[in-house]
Amino acid sequence: MDMETKEDFIKTTIRQLLRIANKYALVEELPLRFNDREEVTTREAHVIQAIGESTEMNITGLANRFGITKSAASQMVAKLVKKGFVDKKQAPHSNKEFFLSLTKKGGQVFNAHEEAHGKDLAYLVERLGAFSFSQIATLAVLLDAIGAVMDERLSDLTRE
Repeated sequence: MDMETKEDFIKTTIRQLLRIANKYALVEELPLRFNDREEVTTREAHVIQAIGESTEMNITGLANRFGITKSAASQMVAKLVKKGFVDKKQAPHSNKEFFLSLTKKGGQVFNAHEEAHGKDLAYLVERLGAFSFSQIATLAVLLDAIGAVMDERLSDLTRE
């Protein structure tokens, strides 16, 4: 990797980030087995985890957490309700808002995902533990900047 300028280095870093994003998209579609007969995609397990971690999760909360549209969050929830992982109950204060909770089957997925996720997180913490606090802080600032550019791009696309 022969970098001549700061701009070259930035472009190479962006290509690396895109490669990681593509790999992450593949991981999101991988199956997670939670009992002898059934499985969910990793993406579905992440939504189930988000619902299981909150006492008052709704569609807007899911959309915000994952950086997706309310429509996409609503479609995912409808799919998980149909599969029997999630319950959707009307909020007492609103006719339009629904609170989401896990069914018993959703709880099984939550537990299976927590176990798998715990191993991955421990491995990441171990690998990233070699970096200084300031390096990790710099990474967080860089990711915020890239996220802001993505937010602007998505906002521009929804206005067109």
